Amino acid sequence: MHFEFATSGRIAFGRGVRSQLGGIAAALGKRALLVAGAPDGVFEPMSSELVGQGIDVVLLMVAAEPTVELVRGAVSRARETERDLVIGVGGGSALDVGKAVAALCTNGGDPLDYLEVVGRGQPLSQPSLPYIALPTTAGTGSEVTRNAVLAVPERQVKASLRSPLMLPRVALVDPELMLGVPPGVTASTGLDALTQVIEPFVCVSPNLLIDALCKDAIRCAGRSLGRVFEQPRDVAAREEMALVSLIGGLALANARLGAVHGLAAAIGGMFSAPHGATCARLLPHVMDVNVRALRRRRPDSDALRRYDETARLLINQRTARAADGISWVAGLCDMMRIPSLRQYGLTESNLDEVIDKALAASSMRGNPIELTRDELAEIVVAAM
Repeated sequence: MHFEFATSGRIAFGRGVRSQLGGIAAALGKRALLVAGAPDGVFEPMSSELVGQGIDVVLLMVAAEPTVELVRGAVSRARETERDLVIGVGGGSALDVGKAVAALCTNGGDPLDYLEVVGRGQPLSQPSLPYIALPTTAGTGSEVTRNAVLAVPERQVKASLRSPLMLPRVALVDPELMLGVPPGVTASTGLDALTQVIEPFVCVSPNLLIDALCKDAIRCAGRSLGRVFEQPRDVAAREEMALVSLIGGLALANARLGAVHGLAAAIGGMFSAPHGATCARLLPHVMDVNVRALRRRRPDSDALRRYDETARLLINQRTARAADGISWVAGLCDMMRIPSLRQYGLTESNLDEVIDKALAASSMRGNPIELTRDELAEIVVAAM
């Protein structure tokens, strides 16, 4: 038996933990780059608190999913202003930008020197600048992961900077920061979080420690994901989904993902399709095709038992089977009005390119069974 578990140096979870930011930051540095992808009402009080602690603050706003060029500019700004601390507050995009900047400030070079798949893939050798992450959406779990996903528009692909040296020094997960998230974002990020606890649970090389966390997270999502969409100010539901997202980050950092993320990486690189919404749309179709492929080619696979268990956890019914879980996820996507991938410009003419790029994605290697091109095409067409 072999498994690994690595995460942020410190995790503080719960309502109000954002109030710890000033004291924690003051112990780590005096010149902070504040990478913000959150509304003014969220990050401005934090900036004022940091200034009150004697910390010089330079603000960097992130309004879209991160690109290599955006990170290059952010690193230049951080170096020019001699930042010794990075703080990220926002969704996964802002947190990933902060993580990449903290790493590149101490390692030098260009993002493409270290980027997987389309870059040189060189390993980072130096610890990142101290990095504090405060998520404002319950989705990516980026506050506890060791990678940052960057788009390379000229190659029409997304790829990761990845190293244990990129793990944030501190993660402050405060569900109250998520109360203002609009329903559409709540839906796509919440289903992304659900994907990130299902895929590691059924992956080709599950992690015994992560299994225990994922089971509780799947149960929490079954109980709270629909509720938080319909009742956005329900702080108890927000708290449960913040926990699902956190566990999803722990899971993907220490186990494997699968075809949802492999296809989403390809589609997100080719089209202006938000990562969370893409994962949400793909999830029930990947589950369905995986289960059918496993039954045909690997009927003795433990992943089939795990898909049955996923259904029981989601629906809270002891007799539920994999098909019931798939139907539940599909119904939730319909209720949350998750857009079709066709709305982002994807058509049948793009299938071969999407599949080629998905097969090159590292996430695809974690899928519980190797899918054929026809099976991958079936998933994408169904998600259109």
